[in-house]
Amino acid sequence: MVHQHLHIKQTELEGYETHGKQVRVSIALILTLTGGTLLVTSGLARFGFLYGPSSFQTQLLALAGAILLSVPILWHALKCLIQRHSHMDELAALAILACFATENYATAGIVAFFMLLSELVETRTALGARASIESLIKLTPKKAYLLSPDGSEKEIKVSQLKPADIVRVRPGDNIPADGEVVSGMSSINEASITGESLPVDKVPGMQVFAGTNNLTGMLEFKVTKAGKDTTLGKVQSLIIQAEQTKIPIVRIIEQYVKWYVPTILMIAVIFLFFTKNWNQAITILIIACPCSLILATPTAMVAAISASARLGILVKNVADLEIAGRITAMIFDKTGTVTTGRLYVTRLTPAENVEPADLLNAAASAEQMSKHPAARALQQVAKEANLTLQKAENFKETPGKGVTATINSERVIVGRDTFLKENNINTDNVPDPAMHEEQGFSTLYIAKGSTCIGWIGMQDKTRPEAQQAVKELFDLGVKRVTMLTGDREEVANRVAGELGCTDFKANCLPQDKLSIVEKVKEQGHTVVVVGDGINDAPALAAGDLGIAMGAAGSDVAINSASIALLSDDLKRLPFLVKLSRKTRTVIFWNIGFGVSFIILGIIFSFMINPKMAAVLHFLSSLVVVFNSARLVRYGEELQHPLPQMQG
Repeated sequence: MVHQHLHIKQTELEGYETHGKQVRVSIALILTLTGGTLLVTSGLARFGFLYGPSSFQTQLLALAGAILLSVPILWHALKCLIQRHSHMDELAALAILACFATENYATAGIVAFFMLLSELVETRTALGARASIESLIKLTPKKAYLLSPDGSEKEIKVSQLKPADIVRVRPGDNIPADGEVVSGMSSINEASITGESLPVDKVPGMQVFAGTNNLTGMLEFKVTKAGKDTTLGKVQSLIIQAEQTKIPIVRIIEQYVKWYVPTILMIAVIFLFFTKNWNQAITILIIACPCSLILATPTAMVAAISASARLGILVKNVADLEIAGRITAMIFDKTGTVTTGRLYVTRLTPAENVEPADLLNAAASAEQMSKHPAARALQQVAKEANLTLQKAENFKETPGKGVTATINSERVIVGRDTFLKENNINTDNVPDPAMHEEQGFSTLYIAKGSTCIGWIGMQDKTRPEAQQAVKELFDLGVKRVTMLTGDREEVANRVAGELGCTDFKANCLPQDKLSIVEKVKEQGHTVVVVGDGINDAPALAAGDLGIAMGAAGSDVAINSASIALLSDDLKRLPFLVKLSRKTRTVIFWNIGFGVSFIILGIIFSFMINPKMAAVLHFLSSLVVVFNSARLVRYGEELQHPLPQMQG
């Protein structure tokens, strides 16, 4: 439709300066209403309330209102012609010019008024959807309290923060940057990042994110990322990126749109030739302005992106959202995806003449630099046992296998039994974990030098919502749910059984996961791969759709997947499928309505005058806009109520 001074350019979306756009739209609304007032005054005069129906003043009021309202439409149509860019405004512009040519100024003004008014409603609706996204973005405060080495506090602009700065955050304040807590304890509302409104308790060593709200205690944290590099900054840029993408049906429409204007003009000329009725030709031009058709897809997609962002679902490309509704197979990574990712040490089995404390110390010391859940579990147990860890040198981590490090000039290897065997280390001198396989724990073997000194058993718990999420996926028509893991057969069997998966594969390396994804695709499935985005990056890229779980704070996870879930809530997966299908339904309904409106309007144009056509055009746009706007609030039932803060 009319996009001259009202159109929201994609380049303007950077920074999400929605307030400025709303001001400009408000000014445009005032000018439109001013023109409308002139037309109403002219109408009153026409019926003898002010001047005579054919007086100069009456005609002048109508002409002034028509010019004020028509200029934006005519100017934009002219710009499109000069730039050789075919646009739908030409039809509206021709209809208005035809009204001016027949000296029907009031009709020209009414047509332009309703055209502009429909555009204003459309734009304000789009801004409303974007404003709900912006509410996530503008939570980063303007000021931060920087701590000096001597402990003094200094207020600075957030834009001045840099990595390694120490920042103090008081109760009620928003976190100004991503970082790691160094002192203090508090509860933080992370809804702006993860979509989960239940507060998360933070202690030293835990991550905090820009834009989240500190509820209870005072925290001091070390900045790890600031400005655009924060998780919230990446969310902002990726949402802008998503709005610039298109689903396949839009690309198809764009291929044939260049024929639309000439076709409608030909139809209008044919009607005019046979009927000699200018009003009918003008009516056809107005009815055929495909505003409802143009708005059918983008309004629905912006609303869907808004709904998903509110729940911590980051969609990079709207085409990926469309794929989510067609999935028939879902492949999960186990650790950190369908399980909590928090491993617990449940068994220490040292070799003969090896103390359990020495076994744990060697393993925890070697794993100090790893971020794997097993490494965190070892650090925690070692801390509880008051062990002093040794300095690790020459650290190397082999994904899916284990780590090696030099401790006190001696090589230490921690990993799977196959990893030790690859390094020519025999594990026969320690008890076989298979004797305890009914427990279904994961095992880490530890070797010093060329000797295996024992193994450590760990267990992970499945996420509470995982079983329900898998059940919902089956109810939605997903035919196959596969779980992949590098763990032992017994562990994989236990977890897959708890979830209700159709099949699983144990002892998987990253390259094995990749080949399994390819095989499932070859069987004709539309495959979604769900992982943590670190060891699973190749598999995520290989699926028709890659979803990274718990991506908040992880650049690797956000960048490697098509869709990133900033929280660990598996209930987001069936919601994503339902949102995709709901969005597709809304788009098809919008397109069907838009096409039907144009066809029926042209067929029955002899029953409609230009003024009525302008009103119907306005109403058709409203139907599409408000039908799409329903998606903005979709999925609100998944949000927890915000905790009440005490005064």
